[in-house]
Amino acid sequence: MKQWIAGIAGMLLSVSAWSQEIKVTLLGTGAPIPLMDRQGPATLVEAGGKRLLFDAGRGVSQRLWQLKKPLSTIDAVFITHLHSDHLVGLPDLWLTGWLQPEYGRRQTPLRLIGPEKISLLAQSLKAGFAPDIAYRSEKEGLPTAGVDFSVTEIGKTGAVYEESGLRVTAFEVDHGVVKPAYGYRIDFAGKSVVISGDTTFAPALIEQARGVDLLVHEVAAAAPGLRENAFVKRQFEYHSSPESLARTLTQARPKAAVLTHFVLLGSPTNPPPTPDGALAEVRAQGYEGPLTAGVDLMEITIGAEVAIRAPTQAPLTRP
Repeated sequence: MKQWIAGIAGMLLSVSAWSQEIKVTLLGTGAPIPLMDRQGPATLVEAGGKRLLFDAGRGVSQRLWQLKKPLSTIDAVFITHLHSDHLVGLPDLWLTGWLQPEYGRRQTPLRLIGPEKISLLAQSLKAGFAPDIAYRSEKEGLPTAGVDFSVTEIGKTGAVYEESGLRVTAFEVDHGVVKPAYGYRIDFAGKSVVISGDTTFAPALIEQARGVDLLVHEVAAAAPGLRENAFVKRQFEYHSSPESLARTLTQARPKAAVLTHFVLLGSPTNPPPTPDGALAEVRAQGYEGPLTAGVDLMEITIGAEVAIRAPTQAPLTRP
């Protein structure tokens, strides 16, 4: 009897410990380049029984269902800024998540949080897809509430989501002429994650990311000899170069950092750096702290420690 009680107690402790974790999955780590192995920017955060999605780039629906997570189980979508590569997966997530099969079945509006004019995007999607919505609601009986949006435009920085002990804070970053652009900090059970969004060096990000358990940060790198190219120079004006990122990491000192949204620049005669090459460039600037090059479907669990796991199933390789 005592052994049975001890076993049950152990199980309860295990469940309790699990419930205090934050799980982060890199659904897409790519840029606008239409690659099969690196889909568009999208990061899934699971904590407190909630599933929060940060950005909705190309392929986000396929990645979610690849992990057998129904699209309808996303509790809220947070958009960092209104560049297309962070948004093109949203119509798919919204509409496919409404359909009848097991990958869909959303019954309530999709909660959408983002910059000014994100409501205009939601309204335009509903107008553009009105014939499809009408058919599926009238002929297939799908609930109209499931194809609606519940939109929050971020009027000022600060907490933009607080539920089940989970807090999401928006802060402004520096994405060049793209304003506003936001990063997000997620806090739960004494643990913290910061998602940079697209940015160059930004003091507000340093403030939010200092000492966090995990920093998920974008990076841009260029092939040798292309730094003076006009297009490449513009990219470094609103993305984090290895030099800028090393400076950010050195000041923030996160317990763990993972690179995502790889903006890797090259030419037909001068191939772009690899993700590992971009990481090596950051290291060459003198940063020696924990740093990992992210890949699609990589999982990071934040519990007593930060555990980074390679994908259990390989993303599709490029053609």
